[in-house]
Amino acid sequence: MDYIIHNFDDLKGRVFSCITANEDNIIFEDNTGKIFILKHFQDCCESVYIESIIGDLQDLINSPILMAEESSNSNNIEEGSETWTFYKLATIKGYVDIRFYGESTGYYSETVDLIELI
Repeated sequence: MDYIIHNFDDLKGRVFSCITANEDNIIFEDNTGKIFILKHFQDCCESVYIESIIGDLQDLINSPILMAEESSNSNNIEEGSETWTFYKLATIKGYVDIRFYGESTGYYSETVDLIELI
């Protein structure tokens, strides 16, 4: 599978025809047929998953994305580290906040990537 890594704010202005989510990733298909996936590339000794989605993903369908913002916070814990990453998307129809949670021994990445399949 070939892909390009994008900045999250590259989603601004896109119009999605379909969005699907599971515990590990969110797949966005835009109205030109391009596929974007918000996901973590799993490695050893760490875990990253979608902890919550606040809002209705259907509010992001068939309307231009007006806001696409990413923010994160991390913390050192006894067993390593933990990171919360928030992805905020909005259209004129509504707002969605996606929260990823990651924890690791501190030696592995807890980041999430936005990739475009090519």
